[in-house]
Amino acid sequence: MITIHDAIYSLNSSIVTIIDEKAYDKDGKEVAYDMTQAQAKLTELQNAYTAEQTAQANAKASALAKLTALGLTQDEVKAIVG
Repeated sequence: MITIHDAIYSLNSSIVTIIDEKAYDKDGKEVAYDMTQAQAKLTELQNAYTAEQTAQANAKASALAKLTALGLTQDEVKAIVG
């Protein structure tokens, strides 16, 4: 699950810790960030994750269909992919 913290970290590589809504660098100094940008980045990261999951599911379905088209039985396909 992608969180707002993931988005904040991805916006500023100097941020190493987030406590509540305050971000800090490696020296414990507070680092400012824009919550609107963080929310937009969160949406972007979530969309990318969803797209990747969909692509993986589609690739698996395509592979299974191709194996079946080659004449493998469902049991044989299950034996290969688990």
